[in-house]
Amino acid sequence: MKLRILMADDFAPWRHFVSSLVRDMKPVWHIISEVSDGLEAVKKAEELRPDLILLDIGLPELNGIEAARRINVTTSDVKILFLSAFDSAELVESALKTGASGYIIKLDAGSELLTAIEEVSQGRRFISRRLMGSIVCPHANFIGRASSR
Repeated sequence: MKLRILMADDFAPWRHFVSSLVRDMKPVWHIISEVSDGLEAVKKAEELRPDLILLDIGLPELNGIEAARRINVTTSDVKILFLSAFDSAELVESALKTGASGYIIKLDAGSELLTAIEEVSQGRRFISRRLMGSIVCPHANFIGRASSR
């Protein structure tokens, strides 16, 4: 399945790592743009209309949670998968309440990212296993695995 992905993270080496991982493992998935701040993520989402956005929380100019809120207003059909180093329950819950389809801890990207992208692109949600039991929200019934909405 062809997939167009927008990558938003302020750390260029991380963006390059994720782009390489996606390119090498899933050649039909394309990182169509990489941005380094939240305002640029909102702008590129509107302009490019990707299928999926990999979005960090700790972005300059506009944090990822606020960027996701704005993206969902203007580009409601895009799926958002948070990919962040933050693992606090409060931040994860806030991120998921934006309507995001998933949340991956960066430490788990090597083992979970491709599965998460696959699941989210097929209309399911995905939460890092590392977060199991740490959040209380409507998404708690599928923490640590993919689940249908």
